[in-house]
This record gives sequence, structure tokens and C-alpha cells, in this order.
Amino acid sequence: MNWITNYVRPKIRALVQKPEVPDNLWEKCSSCSQMIFHRELENNLRVCPHCGFHMRIAARRRLELLFDDGKYKVIELPDVPLDPLKFRDRKRYTDRLREAQAKNGPDEAIVVAHGQMGGKSAVIAAFNFAFMGGSMGIAVGEGLLAAARLAVLQEAPLIVIPASGGARMQEGILSLMQMPRSVAAVEMVKEAGQPYVVVLTDPTTGGVSASFAMLGDISLAEPGAVIGFAGQRVIEETIRESLPEGFQRAEYLLEHGMVDMVVRRSELRDTLVRILGLLRDRTPTAEVVPIKGAAAGKVAAPKADTGNGAAPAGVSKTVEIPRAPKDKPKEGAAAEIAGEGKTPDKGSDAPRK
Repeated sequence: MNWITNYVRPKIRALVQKPEVPDNLWEKCSSCSQMIFHRELENNLRVCPHCGFHMRIAARRRLELLFDDGKYKVIELPDVPLDPLKFRDRKRYTDRLREAQAKNGPDEAIVVAHGQMGGKSAVIAAFNFAFMGGSMGIAVGEGLLAAARLAVLQEAPLIVIPASGGARMQEGILSLMQMPRSVAAVEMVKEAGQPYVVVLTDPTTGGVSASFAMLGDISLAEPGAVIGFAGQRVIEETIRESLPEGFQRAEYLLEHGMVDMVVRRSELRDTLVRILGLLRDRTPTAEVVPIKGAAAGKVAAPKADTGNGAAPAGVSKTVEIPRAPKDKPKEGAAAEIAGEGKTPDKGSDAPRK
């Protein structure tokens, strides 16, 4: 029995059973369909090395990439009612929340953190699409307000990175109320004189795109991100027309002036640090040089080509700066009145000159 148990059965089991392979070792790119090893994908910031497609990334991973040395502090968001409407479809809303928290940790669809970017304070509110599609409910609205208050308190810029399908339907009208609340949070930051920068990622749609996501002083976007209100299929079925290629993509919006820059994920941190530096430092860095001859009323004109009748090379013109004309001497009775400070009577018999 020992021989059969210790030798024969393991041999048979090895031939019959499939080898156990850990899950998620390989991931398929949804753009080019290439299989990518998970370590290579993480080292490349979840950007496909074959086609450059930017895959979705967790909120805390974004924070690590943006803050100095990956160090930051997450603030605790205010407690909110979990199921104010007692909503239920195929599952209870509370059950869906528990499932999302079991997969993604205790965080909600938004994570608010503060730290240093380029050696200066910054506040970042990053969305997590894996948590119920990054949908905006009461908790997200409270998170945006908390981020705005923290930015005002620290006199720091606010950076918001949305990745959301829109308002959370399980919270009904209460989720739609977060749209004006998020706009109020943005105005709070702007009134305090602090920069408000938005990094639009895939996807930014629905009520999120119709509120705070489009109000940035500077709007950046990741390549290929879907940005819009309604989906492309819904629009086509409504207007009964085909939409242009690449419609609602970040590059299309850049061409039509809806975003300021499309930035690769690997260059995002340096770009944000540079932009925040420009928005914060409002003093001129160049030395002001006085123009020769300006005090005497003459300014040297710039050199120009001689083909159009301009001054030859090496010769500069002098341009007379027009001065305000002097007051002409007043004539007649008006001059006398002005000199004496008197006003003539209408019925005066004084002779007129």
C-alpha cells in the first residue's frame, strides 16, 4: 500500500490534473489584443508596450506616481448614509457596496490625499473606476468638498483625476445633487486664489463631465481617454447619424479646444509640477531693461530687411514719440473770461471781439 500511495498515485495525479497556474499573470490589451506579462505591464505604468494604450489604474497607484517619492497622506472622508433610498435591483445596494469594498479595500470611489509635488504642497482627489465604475454618490460629493476645504486650508492647488461613468443610479436624485455641490467645491478653491487642475482619464462621462470635470483652470487628458456626456452609440441612435472617427477621444477634444494638453502617463508628474509652478509663481523672472533714448523721446526701431524699403542692415531708424499737443491760446472774450475766472451774463452788453 505504501508503494501505491507514495509512488503510483502521485504519478497518476500528475498526469491527470492540470498544473496550477496563478491567475492574472498575463493581461490582454483591449486595444491591440496582445498578451502582456503582469510585471512588464506594471513597470510600464499599465501602458501597453505594443500600442501605447493607457489601461485603467488604481487610485492609490496614481497617488504614488504623482507625489514626491510616492509619499502621501490619505484623509478620512466624512461618514454618509449607506443606503438612504433603500434601493434594490437584482441585489441590494448595501450588498453591492460590500462586494466593492471586498475587492477594492475600504476606500470609496474617490481617494483624497495631500503631500508634496515638486517640493510644494498639493492636494489630489483621484477616482477609482474599479469601485462601482467610479460613480458619483454622496460619498464622492463629500470627498470633493473635503478636498477643496483642505486645499484652501493648506493654500495648495487642487488636482482632480476623474475616472467615472457618471452619477450613481442607486442613490437617485441624491447623486445628482452632488453635481452642484462639486461645482461649489471648485469655486471655493478658485475664490481662494488656488489653481484647480483636472486630469481627464478613461472614462470621464455622465454627470461627472457635466460638472467639476470641465471646470479646470488647466485641463489635461491621458491619450485615448473617452470624455463626454452620453455614449457614442446613444448619440448615433438619437441623431441617426454616424459620428466622426475618434469622437469623444482625448485627441479629438484637443483638436477642438476642449482640453489643453494630452499627456502620456509617464510624463504626467513632470508636466503637473511645471504647470503648478507657472500658476503659483506670478512674478516675472526676466530682468526689465530700459530702452535707450526713451527718456529723450526717441526709440531705436528694430533692424529690418532692405527689400521692402526699410533701413539697410546695420542702420537703425529713430522714431519720434508723439507728445500730447499743448493747449492753444484762447482768443477773444473767452480768453479774458478764462483768465479772470468769470462767467459772462446772457444779457451782457459787453462788446464782442
